[in-house]
Amino acid sequence: MGVYGIRNSRDDTVFVGFSTDLPARLNRHKAELKFGGHRNPELQGLWNSYDESSFELEALELLDPQDITGTRPEEELRLLAEMWIQKLEAAGKSVIFLQSHV
Repeated sequence: MGVYGIRNSRDDTVFVGFSTDLPARLNRHKAELKFGGHRNPELQGLWNSYDESSFELEALELLDPQDITGTRPEEELRLLAEMWIQKLEAAGKSVIFLQSHV
């Protein structure tokens, strides 16, 4: 589980989200984008305007299940995603939060 980013290398926009099953979530994003049915119309529009090679899907931070202090990992992941958004914005990136489906 962890926080991920989908970075558009053309304009340096980063779409940030989180998931308790990171590999599955990244695969789903890629499939939705390739088939033109992504839930985020802005991301889908950029994907359609450029080509797949303009995007990088990456894990920004992994979270070990043993490090979860509460019973709701989604809350800890959301806080971690918010920290990443602040960090990326401080570095001058345009950041869009993706509604996560954990």
